[in-house]
Amino acid sequence: MSMSALVRSFAIAFATVAALSATAFALSTSAEAREIVAFNERIAPGTIVVRTKERRLYLVLGQGRALRYTVGVGRVGQQWSGLSFIEGKYIEPAWSPPPEIRRDMPHLPDIIPGGSPRNPMGYAALTLDGGTYAIHGTNDPKSIGGFVSYGCIRMHNRDVADLYKRVGVGTPVMVTR
Repeated sequence: MSMSALVRSFAIAFATVAALSATAFALSTSAEAREIVAFNERIAPGTIVVRTKERRLYLVLGQGRALRYTVGVGRVGQQWSGLSFIEGKYIEPAWSPPPEIRRDMPHLPDIIPGGSPRNPMGYAALTLDGGTYAIHGTNDPKSIGGFVSYGCIRMHNRDVADLYKRVGVGTPVMVTR
């Protein structure tokens, strides 16, 4: 191989590594605040803990660690606390506005199909016992981190996809204010 061919090969390899590194950096910095953090409370591994005041959801990993996500939570007057569990898991669920939302927004259709950009459930939903609330994605990513919902827990779509893979039906959920 000639010196110029070797230099060209090296330049192509270097450019490829640089592009891959830039892509990896972009992906890692766009993880929407999903990170492993210290969590020293005595809560069973696998439990989901939502701290409404912090607007954070924790998946307890055990050994003093949890996976933390930034979430949108209930607005004033729409917040709740208590114990529940994941009752169902759905990818691109259809959504029907509950009576309270229909009263406030009568223009909404009876059902918004899953996958529609107008569907507020986003990519996936983890419904909670009783069927009133869910942990779900969103079609409005700017709402994450705020007091924005009628009581549901909103996540970035890529974060709810990550959580969806990590938990199952029956996973305990603890919501605190």
